[in-house]
Amino acid sequence: MTAGMSQIRKRSRPYAFRRGLLSTAAVIGAIAANISGTAPAAFAADVQSNQWYLDAMGAEQIWKTATGKGIKVAVIDTGVNSATLSLKGQVQKGLDLTNVAGEATDDYDGHGTTMAELIAGTGRGGGLRGLAPEAKIVPYRIAEEKFEAKRKVNDWDVKDAIRAAADSDAQIISMSFGSEYWIAQEEEAVKYAQSKGKLFFASVGNSAKKGNKPEYPASYAEVVGVAASGPDGKVADYSQHGDFVDIAAPGNDIPHWCDANFKRYCDGDGGTSAATAIASASAALIWSAHPDWTANQVLRVLFESAARAEGSKAGTLSNYLGHGIVRPGAHINRGLGKPGDPNLSPLTNKKTSGSTASSAPSAPASSQAPKGNSGDDAVVAGSSKKAEDDDQLGLILGAAAAVVVLAAGTFAVLRRRRSA
Repeated sequence: MTAGMSQIRKRSRPYAFRRGLLSTAAVIGAIAANISGTAPAAFAADVQSNQWYLDAMGAEQIWKTATGKGIKVAVIDTGVNSATLSLKGQVQKGLDLTNVAGEATDDYDGHGTTMAELIAGTGRGGGLRGLAPEAKIVPYRIAEEKFEAKRKVNDWDVKDAIRAAADSDAQIISMSFGSEYWIAQEEEAVKYAQSKGKLFFASVGNSAKKGNKPEYPASYAEVVGVAASGPDGKVADYSQHGDFVDIAAPGNDIPHWCDANFKRYCDGDGGTSAATAIASASAALIWSAHPDWTANQVLRVLFESAARAEGSKAGTLSNYLGHGIVRPGAHINRGLGKPGDPNLSPLTNKKTSGSTASSAPSAPASSQAPKGNSGDDAVVAGSSKKAEDDDQLGLILGAAAAVVVLAAGTFAVLRRRRSA
């Protein structure tokens, strides 16, 4: 293996789980469970009650209009266990790219299955409920650092997975993995995915306190870099920041499968991994409501309807939260955000190929976020005082039927656009 190739293998997943069981009762229930993929009733209720963001985002109201039906999400991860009760019937044929014996549905860790459930879980058996419960999952299994340490794996699994997902009929690619290394072949695969009309989300990483180095694929210009936020509306202290952050989504205090045995869920932070899954699900909701839109239009509306700082300058980005915290209900229930030019990327401001939009005329393009609050969807609470290079930013998520008031957070935010 060459020196360059050894760098390729130094990969990590943005992973901030605290490995603790939900309760003592959960342990007993888990031990008693003999069927793989079953969530014991003793802790199943705790799992769903801990999905705080579903209420904060007004999911029940959103689901009256959009559920993700007709949208497929390619999940590039550790594999997806299609046998969990919450994912039965939700997982389609995928591909293993590790070159290790197994299928795309053989999750060797539990991480990929958690991501899939956060996107499209039905909640059956008390498992995790997905934000887009009628979307479908297409799994692509790649090697995580610990997995590859003991096995000979495909050195180009990430590049191959991205290209395979690009060639599939999935509209969205969700990847909760990252590496500090820019790799030309992977960037080309990302550009290929964009040319095929895909919308690509990736986690920015959980190492804000450990160097805060940009990670890939989130830092590629054509990929939506996702940061993590908590119930208080603040960006998580571990969530990496920089001009590679495009948007944020809930990542703190989210349950997850503890391991590859699928006997129990654990409590903890899902990190930017979970945030990426939830951002992908948010896009699936918007796309299912507008199936004739292109990836550019879905993303533009996702950006414009996000919760951001009150009084922030239109068209500016926070290095911590990008365009703001995802809020699909603001568009689905209230129509915030304009789809704009179907062939103009809101990430690069360049024309793209791969358009699949209908020939019907679109609304005028807009790179500006909606101004002010209206109706039942509060956007922000916090300071609007600004300096040239920083801003006190406090965000809250808006519920569909009632204002959910969350504590405002303050952050020094560098304002910097992603380069075209």
